[in-house]
Amino acid sequence: MVTELGVDRVELSDEGVRIVWKDGHESFYTGKYLRVNCACAECVEEWTQRQILDPATVDANIKAEDYLPIGRYALQFLWSDTHYTGIYPFEILRKMCDCGECGD
Repeated sequence: MVTELGVDRVELSDEGVRIVWKDGHESFYTGKYLRVNCACAECVEEWTQRQILDPATVDANIKAEDYLPIGRYALQFLWSDTHYTGIYPFEILRKMCDCGECGD
């Protein structure tokens, strides 16, 4: 049985982003971790998948200032560096969780 991922709540803070999933699991991501892993066309070369964004250029204190739900499958963040084009699918966000319970 496949369970559809869903987000119950998103909390933004200076420390990062906390996501409470519909299954009750909670994930926490620092702003820098999410921003560096943005997969939009401004950050990753479309054809080669080469990362264009240099992680060293991302401020350690970057934060998500706001977010938008994208349908029932993703979140889009507005970053303090004014970047806003990245879409983070729930499946990818869940795979990025490094809580110890998640992962392969």
